[in-house]
Amino acid sequence: MKTILAFGDSLTWGADPETGLRHPTEFRWPDVLERELGGEVRVISEGLGGRTTCYDEHTGPSCRNGAKALQVALASHMPLDLVIIMLGTNDLKPVFGGQAEPAVSGMRRLAQIVETFPYKPRTAIPRLLIVAPPPCVAGPNGSPAAGRRIAESQRLAPLYRALAEELGHAFFDAGSVANASPIDGVHLSGEATRSIGQALAAPVRSIFV
Repeated sequence: MKTILAFGDSLTWGADPETGLRHPTEFRWPDVLERELGGEVRVISEGLGGRTTCYDEHTGPSCRNGAKALQVALASHMPLDLVIIMLGTNDLKPVFGGQAEPAVSGMRRLAQIVETFPYKPRTAIPRLLIVAPPPCVAGPNGSPAAGRRIAESQRLAPLYRALAEELGHAFFDAGSVANASPIDGVHLSGEATRSIGQALAAPVRSIFV
C-alpha cells in the first residue's frame, strides 16, 4: 500500500468558516482522497491552522513554521511515497509582506526539504505534489480575513506551477475545483474541500503509474 503525507494549514485540517470548528471527515480533502483511491493508498493528514511555508508566527498556540514541522512529519511517517503540500494562504498576511513571492520562496524551501531529508533508507525519497490553494475572495467587509489581498492570492497558482516545472515536481491548482467561502474570504465550505480531495485522485494516480 502507498503512503501519502498531506501537509498544509487550516484548509487541510478542514476549518469550517461558519463555525471555526472542523468539518466532519467526509468533507476533509485528505480523507476524501484516500476514499477516492479505493483503499490502495493511506493518506496521513497533517494540517494546522495558521501554518506558513517557512515563517515563524507566534500568535498561535503552537509552532506554525511549515519548514520546521515538515521535517518532524517526514521523520515520523517515513517511508512515504508522496508528499502533497498545500500552503501559502497564511504567507499572504501583511506581517509577511502581503505578497505572493514569500510563499513561493517558502514552497521552494519545502521542496528542498522533501528532496534532501535523511530518509531511511536514504533512497526512499517520496515524490512531491505542490498544490496551490484556492484564491481568497471578498469577505463580509469586502476583503479576505486577516488583511490578505485577493490579487496576491490569485498569483500563487501560476507562480507555483512555474516552480513545480522548474524543480521537476507535480502541480495541481485547487482553485480550479474549489472557491473560498465569502463568510471569511479564506476558508472552504465542506463541499469545496471535498471537491479538492475528489479532484486530486486523478493526478495522484498519474504520479503512481
